[in-house]
Amino acid sequence: MADVGLSTAFSPLRGSWIAVKIRQGCKPAGVSLSPRRRRTSCAAAAVRAEVSFVDADEAKRLVAEEGFTVLDIRDRTQRERAYIKSSTHVPLFIENQDNDIGTIVKRQLHNNFAGLFFGLPFTKLNPDFAKTVKDKFSPESKLLVVCQEGLRSAAAADALEREGFQNIACITSGLQTVKPGTFESVGKSELQNAGKAGLVTIQGKISVVLGTVLISAYLFITFFPDQAEKLFDLAGISL
Repeated sequence: MADVGLSTAFSPLRGSWIAVKIRQGCKPAGVSLSPRRRRTSCAAAAVRAEVSFVDADEAKRLVAEEGFTVLDIRDRTQRERAYIKSSTHVPLFIENQDNDIGTIVKRQLHNNFAGLFFGLPFTKLNPDFAKTVKDKFSPESKLLVVCQEGLRSAAAADALEREGFQNIACITSGLQTVKPGTFESVGKSELQNAGKAGLVTIQGKISVVLGTVLISAYLFITFFPDQAEKLFDLAGISL
């Protein structure tokens, strides 16, 4: 029998605690199971459906063979960089435009760190998330819920399960684990890189340029020591 527990995870970049129920070992209702898996399915499944956590290849099979629809719950900025073609977008988090003093202070702190370095928008939970999904899909719909890292999709799946959705799957660790070509995608970047933005995206380029400069300087000093010494003298650098 699968274990049922409660795991509380902290998302430092978003600055919020998210409690996620984790139940492994069960397939969504309507998905074919081997006889052995049917015998070991969760007893609670008769009362409440279980969320299935799958890898990218199994997720692709669920969409192609089992008729699952991809529900993209990432924020607007990540989806604009890359998304699975024909997926439906209902963000779990939306940009926080509130103007109370507490929110203004938090937004400024966020923009000076997570926003600057990681390109993350300042967000809050979408209060209409479950309602919007219910307006678009029936509880019997087969949904593959995806986010970039896997944490938000697990929280979204749990919320939808509580709303009566019976057939839900998530990609373990999110779209960042999806190899190019697994899904047909739209956007200027690969799905696995859609979460990368801000200064971290140019850090590698800066390192390459700096390394090239240092290597060039070393080679110049090694092969042209006299010229290098004159340049150091002109610059007022004593060796």
